[in-house]
Amino acid sequence: MNLRDLKYFIALADTRHFGRAAAASFVSQPTLSGQIKKLEEELGVALFERTKKSVALTEPGKALLPHARRTVEEADVLTQLARASRDPLAGPLRLGVIQTLSPYLIPLLLKPLKLQHPQMQLRLTEETTEHLLERLRHHEVDGLLLATPVDDPELSVRPLFDEPFWLAIPSRHPLYTKDTIDRRDLKGLDLLLLAEGHCLAKQAAEVCRIATGKMTGSQPDLRAASLDTLLQLVGAGMGATLVPALALRGSWTSGAGVVTRQLELPDAYRRISLVYRRSFPRMAAIDALAKLIVAQLPNTVRPARAPKNT
Repeated sequence: MNLRDLKYFIALADTRHFGRAAAASFVSQPTLSGQIKKLEEELGVALFERTKKSVALTEPGKALLPHARRTVEEADVLTQLARASRDPLAGPLRLGVIQTLSPYLIPLLLKPLKLQHPQMQLRLTEETTEHLLERLRHHEVDGLLLATPVDDPELSVRPLFDEPFWLAIPSRHPLYTKDTIDRRDLKGLDLLLLAEGHCLAKQAAEVCRIATGKMTGSQPDLRAASLDTLLQLVGAGMGATLVPALALRGSWTSGAGVVTRQLELPDAYRRISLVYRRSFPRMAAIDALAKLIVAQLPNTVRPARAPKNT
């Protein structure tokens, strides 16, 4: 038995498909299938129940999977600790970022990161919060930049900054000439939201006081998969939306038929935090990244203080 075979076992358990597991493991399907069979013979139990249409874990497979994960994770910790003893900032740092933040924050970081920490290699993944948390727990990424609270005893949360929401409306919208935009104005909007799975959709609805059960009533047929698409719908006069402050630097701000208005509401913001496993051995790399992010923030956002014992 070796770590490679355990990784194949985990990949197949996660994907339940030989082809996808092989692709994720960067080997051919026959190679992965042969190593899984070899592992089963060595353990003396069948790990998977195979049919032409499906792959499912057996009861012994379900029982052994958590132990296989811990074994691989501990081996990874050994490698990380050895690297950290030489230079904790050296090597790749795998960072997952939500899709409504990454295009606007990451470009601010790349040049300063290269100048201040040239030995650190930032590897980025963009997905929704749910998928990113799953990847973090499976040790597929090292840290996350999220905009929603996380309650998990195995994860640490370091608040970085509060990002206010701005109102984005078509250029000829009646609210364009209004001096102060209050909650009543927001409730009367045809609110455009991102598709389900994006935390920004829920946050925008909460600011506008739309009940969660009624969110599908806010232009349900016009839900977009990206913030840029959402803003194009606003520019086409299909409704209004809330935009995080960093997105005001996006290319859509010129010639898109969209104007933005600042909201003077105390709860109209989202908190961006750096989330990582408590067991992650390269804390110096996490600290360096957190400090770099805060140092590069524009004045449209507010740095947040990290609570003690996170």
